[in-house]
Amino acid sequence: MQKTPPRISYVQPSDITDNAMLAELDRCAREGTPRPESQAVRAHVPAVFWSFANTWRDVFHQGIADHAIKELCRIYVSQSVKCEFCGNQRSIKARSKGVVEEDYKDLLNFEKSPRYDDRQKAALAYAEAITWDLDTDDQFWARLKQHFSEPELVEIGYFVSVTMGQQRWLRTLNIEHHQILAGTDGSMAPGFETWEDLQKSKADPDYWAKQDEKQKPHAAE
Repeated sequence: MQKTPPRISYVQPSDITDNAMLAELDRCAREGTPRPESQAVRAHVPAVFWSFANTWRDVFHQGIADHAIKELCRIYVSQSVKCEFCGNQRSIKARSKGVVEEDYKDLLNFEKSPRYDDRQKAALAYAEAITWDLDTDDQFWARLKQHFSEPELVEIGYFVSVTMGQQRWLRTLNIEHHQILAGTDGSMAPGFETWEDLQKSKADPDYWAKQDEKQKPHAAE
């Protein structure tokens, strides 16, 4: 796999004079989610760069809802829309809260999986309904309100909507990891820590984005 240019060019860090933007890109390289490549595209418009950086900080990394649940919802979206750039990242904070790699592997089968508890399944059903534009009913909302407060439902719903829109956009851009501020592996999934590792993992016939385990759901469960 060759390194191919993105559909919208990266703004190179050497061309950025704003020290705050450079510091944020450095944080992205060290901590990820987001990694620096997507922010290097957004850097064409500083307002877009900061809008996303601030939203991601305030709603994903911080906020009132359980970060680990938001991380599972994020990867559910990645696997649903096949955004490989986002799907090959992991939240360092979620790992510190007990999320392990196996937790990412059955998300598209979450309702039947023994890996997730009732609260996680409710959140993932919410992410599913938003991602696939499913109809919802009183039973669906009663399920959500059994596990989450209304402020939590606002935050999770907003977060899923933001990440879904961003991922649907990013998957069109042909961006890839290890192209901006290369040499760091903050938040990269196992097997994607370097460019060479990434190529090997993507060539594996069991690579997640090559699987078609689930088609669009017909109704919310």
